Amino acid sequence: MGPSLKLVEPPAPELDLDAVNARLAGASAEAVLEWARGEFGSGLIMSSSFGAESAVMLHLVNQVIPGIPVVFVDTGYLFPETYQFAEELTRRLKLDLRVYNPKLTAARQEALYGQLWLGTEQDLARYNEMNKVEPMDRAVRELGARAWIAGLRGSQNAFRASLRPVELQAGVYKVHPILNWDREQIHHYLRVNDLPYHPLYRRGYRSIGDVHSTTPTGEGEDARAGRRLGVHSECGLHLPRQSSDDSLKSSGL
Repeated sequence: MGPSLKLVEPPAPELDLDAVNARLAGASAEAVLEWARGEFGSGLIMSSSFGAESAVMLHLVNQVIPGIPVVFVDTGYLFPETYQFAEELTRRLKLDLRVYNPKLTAARQEALYGQLWLGTEQDLARYNEMNKVEPMDRAVRELGARAWIAGLRGSQNAFRASLRPVELQAGVYKVHPILNWDREQIHHYLRVNDLPYHPLYRRGYRSIGDVHSTTPTGEGEDARAGRRLGVHSECGLHLPRQSSDDSLKSSGL
């Protein structure tokens, strides 16, 4: 008898995104998550920056999909308070945290290339690719993810306002359960569930990323005004991937 054949599971069929998004139009965040759980099962991951209001998504998603892998991209340039916040929420919410780092440490990057965030558009694209895009892509591959849940909201910038509850990015489905939430819904969820803000929130940091691209915002100022890397407010992590660096600046901001 010859060698046994190894059965290979056929790839899942592509989704009809127009039909899916029509079905989910107006659905609650919980309903979007329940659909994702039924569609993707163990092929689901979520990402978190452990930013100002990240406790909302971490709590919400883990209520519907307990134990989902949570990818935390640690650029090496985060605030000390962000690392402490991540530890606090991981313990409190019993998260399955998966930390992914750039292949080059911050010290080695600066020794070889300087402070890329202060350079040209090409330098910024390289910074984002090394510190954010590549680690997240590696997480998707290593965890075998078919879909990635992210807490993007349409009110945050023009690019995010153009998104639908489910999109396809670089062969991976992106699920946006709170895309249509406003700030009051965010604050209400935090209050009702007794969830903490990031420690820097009370000091005016309402959108928190790397130390060199995050500043406090004033009263009445848009939260994303405190997030700048060059002239952009979108780091490239959630943007469509193209063959050129345009993918890292396609928000037009």
